[in-house]
Amino acid sequence: MTDTAAPPPPAPPAGRPALRRRLLLGLALVVLVALAIWAVFHFLLAKPEEETDDAYVAGDVVAVTARDPGTIIALHADNTQAVKAGQPLIDLDPLTADVNLAAAEAELARAVRGTRSDFSRVNESQAAVVQAEAQLSAARADYARRQGAAREGAVSGEELSHAADQVKVASAALTLARSRRTQAQTTVQGTAVGTNPAVLSAIANYRRAAIVRSHMHIVAPIDGVVAQRQAQVGQQIAAGTPLMAVVPLNRLWVDANFRETQLKDLRIGQRATVVADAYGDDIVYHGRVVGLSAGSGNAFALLPPQNASGNWIKIVQRVPVRIMLDPKELARNPLRVGLSVMATVDTADARGPRLAQPAAVPYRGNVAEADPAVEAKIAQIIAANR
Repeated sequence: MTDTAAPPPPAPPAGRPALRRRLLLGLALVVLVALAIWAVFHFLLAKPEEETDDAYVAGDVVAVTARDPGTIIALHADNTQAVKAGQPLIDLDPLTADVNLAAAEAELARAVRGTRSDFSRVNESQAAVVQAEAQLSAARADYARRQGAAREGAVSGEELSHAADQVKVASAALTLARSRRTQAQTTVQGTAVGTNPAVLSAIANYRRAAIVRSHMHIVAPIDGVVAQRQAQVGQQIAAGTPLMAVVPLNRLWVDANFRETQLKDLRIGQRATVVADAYGDDIVYHGRVVGLSAGSGNAFALLPPQNASGNWIKIVQRVPVRIMLDPKELARNPLRVGLSVMATVDTADARGPRLAQPAAVPYRGNVAEADPAVEAKIAQIIAANR
């Protein structure tokens, strides 16, 4: 038996190590060139900008509260539901408000009738003055005749004295009538039935009762989404009780907390881009810097730090910077309050101011105005009782 040795492995081609070295060298050159290009664009050609991932979506949370006490009898909207300004949200029991409104209506009618009676007293007092003047004139004429007759001995002195007393009585009656006329005119002078103080007071009471009645029907103050609903059917609430909130998702902004070392080139009006973690890099929001906070977050904290201590450690502070977002982009891709975002501000344009701008047009919700139906009802009550 003969032992056969295993054949030796084939020798590698002589040119393979050189090829590998050339490939590695080429790859290294490509990487170096790419790094050089990136460095040039990043440090020399790239736009100056500041970015932070310590940024969150913020917005208005419009509170819906009870203006008057009552009992909840109906709910028309719940959390996560969209509502329009003026849309019904909550109904309160209106029975007590209806009774107060009826009492105010009766008081207005009584005031109108009382004012009309005051005008009648003016006419009555004027007639009394005319009558008293006539009586005084007759008494004076009778006294003059008796004086002539007394000189001729036709009447006694006693009868002449009685005639003089009648003149005095008629004169006093005229003075009293004129005083009563002045008193009657004082209550209505310079006014009409609809502008008399008593009627105006009754009108104000009726409007107040009508306003309270309208508060039994709570509507949305602004377009938005319902959140934080606390109201329950059958709940007895007091004035000022929080019932729910409405968040207008078409008016959101970003509070980006930049480090104090990043604030040097930040200006109001600079363009900004925002990327939300909820959508990723595929969706980019655009906005502008509209303001910088008046202090750092620590300065307005509930328990601000006490740095006057022996174990003080310097910590870089952060200042909130507000970035207002484009409403059209928010309509296409809605955001929610509190979401995390990445904010980047283009600081190339440094012409804007560093301080906040003066307050602009106020942000208003659904403002209650005078109800034409209430004014028509007031005019009807006055016309029916004049």
